[in-house]
Amino acid sequence: MYEIFEHTADLGLRVRSADLPNLFAEAAEGLFSMTVDQLTAVRPIVERHVEIKGTDLVYLLFDWLNELLYICDTEHLVFCQFAVELTDAGLTATIRGEPLDEERHHITHEVKAITYHELKVSREGESWLAEVIVDI
Repeated sequence: MYEIFEHTADLGLRVRSADLPNLFAEAAEGLFSMTVDQLTAVRPIVERHVEIKGTDLVYLLFDWLNELLYICDTEHLVFCQFAVELTDAGLTATIRGEPLDEERHHITHEVKAITYHELKVSREGESWLAEVIVDI
């Protein structure tokens, strides 16, 4: 489960999940829901594989979201499905989406960057919490 919140001139994303792979998948979904008005309109017809090395969860989340933003910007793709696996070496994921079509995909925000400001990943009881601020 994720929620988007206002943060000064930026947007924030807060994600809660019972496990880490789902936390990272929900964070990715939340990122793209900031960009595309109706994420459900995005079709999973293009597939990409992503691998991020690292063990620190905060930096891994930053690098994960940053890589998704990079792929989106350079390949003009929007994504809607995220299958994430975490290992001792880092993160591997299969992501699915489609080319950005401005007639079908209403862009709500242009996310310029993922920031380190107030970035966190923490365990809260039986669940995980992540927060990230994005520059729009």
